[in-house]
Amino acid sequence: MVTSGTNAHQSSLGPYQSLRSFRLEDRHRFFGRDEESQEVRDLWQSQRVTVLYGSSGVGKTSLLQAGVMPLLSSHTADVLPLGRVSHGSAFPRAALPPHNPYVLALLMSWSPQTPPNRLAGISLPAFLRARPVRRDAFGDRIPTLLAIDQAEELFTGGRQHRLYRDWFFGQLAEALRADDDLRLLLSIHVDRLMDLLPYEWELAAADRESSSDERDPVEIDWVRFPLEALSFEGALKAVRGPLQGTGRLFGAGAAEQVVRDLINVRTRTSGPQQAQGVEPVQLQVVCEALWRSLPPETTEITRGDVQDHVDRALSQHYDKEIGEIAAERFDGDDGRLRTWLRLTFADRQPVRQSAIRTAGIGRTVIALLVKRHLLRVDQRMGEGLYELAYDRMLQPAAPGRRPAGPPPARPTSEGFLREAENALREGDLLLAATLGEEALGRSEERDLPLRARIASLLGNVAYEDGDLEDAIAHYSSAAKGFETAGAAAAVGPLLTAIGRLRLAQGSPAKAVRELQAAMVRVPADLTIQTELAWALWHGGHPDAAIGVLNDVLDREGGNTDALLIRGEILAGMGQAKAALRDLDRAKPLRWPFAKVAHALALAQVDSVKQAQQEMVEALAETAHHDPAAAHGPLLLYAARVEKLAGKTMSAADLARQAISAKAPALPGHLIDHARELVVSAG
Repeated sequence: MVTSGTNAHQSSLGPYQSLRSFRLEDRHRFFGRDEESQEVRDLWQSQRVTVLYGSSGVGKTSLLQAGVMPLLSSHTADVLPLGRVSHGSAFPRAALPPHNPYVLALLMSWSPQTPPNRLAGISLPAFLRARPVRRDAFGDRIPTLLAIDQAEELFTGGRQHRLYRDWFFGQLAEALRADDDLRLLLSIHVDRLMDLLPYEWELAAADRESSSDERDPVEIDWVRFPLEALSFEGALKAVRGPLQGTGRLFGAGAAEQVVRDLINVRTRTSGPQQAQGVEPVQLQVVCEALWRSLPPETTEITRGDVQDHVDRALSQHYDKEIGEIAAERFDGDDGRLRTWLRLTFADRQPVRQSAIRTAGIGRTVIALLVKRHLLRVDQRMGEGLYELAYDRMLQPAAPGRRPAGPPPARPTSEGFLREAENALREGDLLLAATLGEEALGRSEERDLPLRARIASLLGNVAYEDGDLEDAIAHYSSAAKGFETAGAAAAVGPLLTAIGRLRLAQGSPAKAVRELQAAMVRVPADLTIQTELAWALWHGGHPDAAIGVLNDVLDREGGNTDALLIRGEILAGMGQAKAALRDLDRAKPLRWPFAKVAHALALAQVDSVKQAQQEMVEALAETAHHDPAAAHGPLLLYAARVEKLAGKTMSAADLARQAISAKAPALPGHLIDHARELVVSAG
């Protein structure tokens, strides 16, 4: 190495990115992807639907944020922020009305300053229609560019998420039909391409329907773009480029040696067929470790500095990652994790996803191994595969292998909270709870707003885990913290969440009290009033509920949630024509209970055949997507449809199911009605 007497060029963070994705503000040190960035930019602007795909860790997010978006001009394109279809935040999830989680997460990405409860009832087409039209200097409308990153998250839920996914793509298709200037980019793991295929055709069909050119209605205006590992030249730029302006540079042959060694690592691990490129994650890890290992006075990095560095740096890195995962999941027993890796990848060959055995480790840990880039997910010959990111991971950790340079600084309480939110986003509830408790333990007692946010996050974790009482306790703690700090606006959603949970527990009177307290603190929030109306109805006060909803609709005539709830209540009260007016205005009806309420109103105006068809479809939809669900009001309304159709025995059977339902339970004031239907069958 060549040294000098100054260290002014040194940076505590260094010029390399390590494991964090490049963001827009990192574009000045994003190198090696110029051609790919320009190609994706051009496709996104010209095609209605573009699919960017690649293996895990290949750098799709970095490419979009630091490579493609800086190339887009606000004068020629209206670009929305990069979207995600999952979210993790401290906003109390239990405060949200029924919603599509994928749609809500995407809207939160696009409009991060809007409270989530205001976004929950908005569809993607409605949100896009409400945005101001952007025009160029000649007055012509410029295209609107939407990008959804990590679209594989749409396919990770169970069968109950299928309904939400179908709705989500249906809304995207509707938006494309409504706006010829809309351009959509989806970024997805390669192993999920087959899952995406049916929806690609739906989006392509939407594009054909929106086309004004009737002469060519079958042309499919979408394209796929594969993102591969870095080429030799691209990797060389990614190694050298970030050193610009640091006072350091690579000497003759040193950067080339780093790239060659990285290619050799990939050849050992994945086989010669994958040896054409360099894994971006490994390049960043190796270069960051090299930067930290050099004396401050170094100005030229020589071939001697990089000799054997790649394997040493990667071994240290993967030892550290395995140790951290073992500490989080196995009480520090990294031998358990290494044993699973050795047994699964004994011959160092890729393993089919369908053949992976999860015994002793669990699927969430496998997902964590992929997230932290210890495993790659790829696809070959149409089959999803897991493969090791680094073959020497299978060896026991050597006592002398320690990361070079000073250890990274421990995260702050805010940092732990952000990591907990990310874990919640990924659906890893155990990790989210662990990180949330760590954040709380590190926070200062006097920092009431921060502690309240952490408590709310822990409430979200408990809510997603189905522990309603624990969720209420955390939300209550958060509400007290915000109240003491004088943040009344933050208290309202927490009290709303507690009210909705009390209702779910079968305590409508307690729910009403919490929601009324929330209204006092945030009187302008109409979502709280609609929740109050729902609680009043469950408590046996339908007239009072209608009064609250009338007030909401007087102030905001198109409030979809209020129209739905009022229509559902009016159908149950026998006011069929008024119910149909509300429910028709709220269409399309996505929720099964709204569909059955519409069916009941139809039956009451003698459209019995149509009513039965709608009711049967709604029941089938509910059973298909969540067989364990038993919605008391829905089943009672369905029983009433059958009664009006003269099917007394079927009505009695549905009424019995309604009486025993728990998700949600039948309101007390409707139980007698259900029993009458049972008795009437003899």
